[in-house]
Amino acid sequence: MMPGNIMGAMITRMTQQGINPGRARELVELRMTIDPDEPLLTAYGNYVVDTLQGNLGQSVYYGEPVTDVLAGALPWTLFVLSWAVFISFFIGITVGALMAYWEGGKLDVGLTSYAVLMGSIPFYVLAILLLIFLSYRYGLFPNGGRQPIGADPGFNLVYISGIIHHAALPIISMLVASGVASLGMRGNSIRVLGEDYLRVARLRGLSDITISTQYVARNAVLPMYTTLLISIGEMFGGSIVLEQVFQYRGLGWYMLSATHQRDYPLMMGGFMIITLAIVTALLLADLTYGYVDPRARRTQ
Repeated sequence: MMPGNIMGAMITRMTQQGINPGRARELVELRMTIDPDEPLLTAYGNYVVDTLQGNLGQSVYYGEPVTDVLAGALPWTLFVLSWAVFISFFIGITVGALMAYWEGGKLDVGLTSYAVLMGSIPFYVLAILLLIFLSYRYGLFPNGGRQPIGADPGFNLVYISGIIHHAALPIISMLVASGVASLGMRGNSIRVLGEDYLRVARLRGLSDITISTQYVARNAVLPMYTTLLISIGEMFGGSIVLEQVFQYRGLGWYMLSATHQRDYPLMMGGFMIITLAIVTALLLADLTYGYVDPRARRTQ
């Protein structure tokens, strides 16, 4: 249903170069390794069988197996997402706990305003602002790419520091999730502060540090575990726009490129990885929450 297709575009380009239209069609069919006259059900059945065997087809635009293209891009996306998820939830949990501890005070009001602001800004808007000011205007960070130019790839200081330097702005852009996390942590902490076992802990003479760390923080963080895993899938989807803004060649960048080029095998492979990531995160949350919070286990 999308307008145009890669096959027609390639035939048109070859025809403009002086190649006979019939010959151009043969070359395109050979490049795409498909038979356009094959029945739809047969083509779908072949695709499912190949997918179950780990063969996602051939990228039409790049001329390489889809698994090779995505395998080269996925580690870069995972590098950014893992740091973004860890830092955003660390900030969110810390800020949320401070907001709850000084509920109603100036610190609570100020941090709540920060959390609402961060939770309301779309990550791609923050990405564009960071790119304008920190990259183009002040030159503190590179304006695109994923690794330093001219550095020898490997475990050396120049290359590793260059990778971190290029990934810094995409990671900071995703820290908007810390606003949502801090508000959730604040609500959980306030709810825990009203529990009866905290009154008993105070009557026993336990210190504020012990109560806040062993009782309040541990119980308030537990509901955030599911939110953490779900956010991983959401960030995978957000990487499509974010990586385009920073020209960071990860999974999202290749998916958007495949959309522009009508590279359907590569598009399907990217969609499949994102879907599997979300389903796996939700399944992992359901299977492990009982171990994280023993109260969630069913009593026999």
